Amino acid sequence: MTDPVFFAPSRRYTAGEVANLTGSTLVDSAHSDVLIDALAPASEGGERALVFVDGSRNVALMPSLRAAAVLCPADFAAKAPAGIAVLTHPRPQQAFAYVGRLLFPTAAMPGPMTSETGVSARAYVDPSAHVEEGAIIEAGAVIGPRASIGRGTVVAPNAVIGQSCQIGRDGYIGPGTSIQYALIGNRVIIHGGARIGQDGFGFVAGAKGPERVPQIGRVIIQDDVEIGSNSTVDRGAMSDTIIGQGTKIDNLVQIAHNVRIGRNCIVAGLSGISGSVIVGDNVTMGGGVGLADHLTIGTGAKLAARSGFMSNVPAGEIWGGYPAQPMAEAMREIAALRRLARTRKQGDGNG
Repeated sequence: MTDPVFFAPSRRYTAGEVANLTGSTLVDSAHSDVLIDALAPASEGGERALVFVDGSRNVALMPSLRAAAVLCPADFAAKAPAGIAVLTHPRPQQAFAYVGRLLFPTAAMPGPMTSETGVSARAYVDPSAHVEEGAIIEAGAVIGPRASIGRGTVVAPNAVIGQSCQIGRDGYIGPGTSIQYALIGNRVIIHGGARIGQDGFGFVAGAKGPERVPQIGRVIIQDDVEIGSNSTVDRGAMSDTIIGQGTKIDNLVQIAHNVRIGRNCIVAGLSGISGSVIVGDNVTMGGGVGLADHLTIGTGAKLAARSGFMSNVPAGEIWGGYPAQPMAEAMREIAALRRLARTRKQGDGNG
């Protein structure tokens, strides 16, 4: 059985067009009319595929490439097989991603899951809600009282938008998502199953056990944020939970109440951010990072995957380990442990 085609190219591009669009240099102008209508990894390629090769570990792929064109650094160009259009660029992967968004725009931005336009007759929209013309509300979606949905935004099937929530323009709210007590900017993508604005985990010890602390804050999500499937963003307890402009959050991430994340951060899957943490701009968190409450992570910091943080991280530093510490120190400790283990093993053998 032939595999279904989920993503068809928007059109064919020539190597010359790709060079102009990405600011790349086409090494041989005779290849300017080479046609491109597919993307592929360099290890696979294809007759009309564009591939990219970057990094010293991958230069060995160049001589065996099978592709229409390759994006690569200038010092890789001479290693490409004859007949392949070679486009050089200082950041090949970035240029490759740009071409990918042009070739497959529906893969870069989620769209409606049905063929409906406007407000589906099978959706529920409260009479007091405001849905701008050009928004799409699909079957089974619920738009609560006084909520507003901006032009060009898609609310997918069975998504629930709570009362008084505001969602900007040209965004996407995935299937089965729930949003409450939230103000959301333009071009925000929230993938299926995400939960935005539910109670933060706020309890205080009482005579009969934990007693709930009312959570009366909001969630503020600024423009161009993306939140992955089944991630959660708790509303604030008394202040707001804030996700800064351009930040990208992976699947299965927990963001607790009162957290403030800066602009253009990357948070990889399975990470957990405890309450009242402040994260600066341009911070990168690897998968499975855990942050204790009330920490401050400085601008530009990089947090290694599977690390556990119980201390503040200064701006621009790279930390890792458990408990996390500056990466150089963590690596020295690992090296010392390995030396100790080898010494113990040798001692046991001599015995």
